[in-house]
Amino acid sequence: MALSASSSALLRRLLCSSTPASSSVLRATFCSSSSGSGASPTPPPPSSIFGDDTEVANVPPLTTPKLFVSGLSRLTTDEKFQGAFAPFGRLLEAKVVTDKVSGRSKGFGFLRYATIEEAEKARQEMNATFLDGWVIFVDPAKPRQPKPAPQQDTRSSHAGFTTNKTVGWCG
Repeated sequence: MALSASSSALLRRLLCSSTPASSSVLRATFCSSSSGSGASPTPPPPSSIFGDDTEVANVPPLTTPKLFVSGLSRLTTDEKFQGAFAPFGRLLEAKVVTDKVSGRSKGFGFLRYATIEEAEKARQEMNATFLDGWVIFVDPAKPRQPKPAPQQDTRSSHAGFTTNKTVGWCG
């Protein structure tokens, strides 16, 4: 669908005015094209859209060799998972979390490398890449939070019976 002259001018004015830095790629692409030419502007290289090395450098360093991987396919197995991350160092553990009933992947897994440097290399190389047709994301694993202790029911009687306050007839 072609833009009319007035809507094209309005869009050009909005994009070429002061906008946040996140839209600089679109602004640069749109504003650099001339409105009179019939040729479409060339899109910027994908690295400038998805981030470059300066954004990766702002990521805090790892403090643990354990990684959390999300975005896994339902068909990803432990063997495929381990095979994809093995080239980056010595893997001590590679586990895809699976559903107990179906046995298929829940879509995430955990990795543990021998050193933090190996884990950092795997994180940089494999983050936002494809595995089994799905884009995966590699992040540092957070320590497991302890589950709260079950609370005692304060409504129970001294004989060990509880009061059932169900309303209705089940006959």
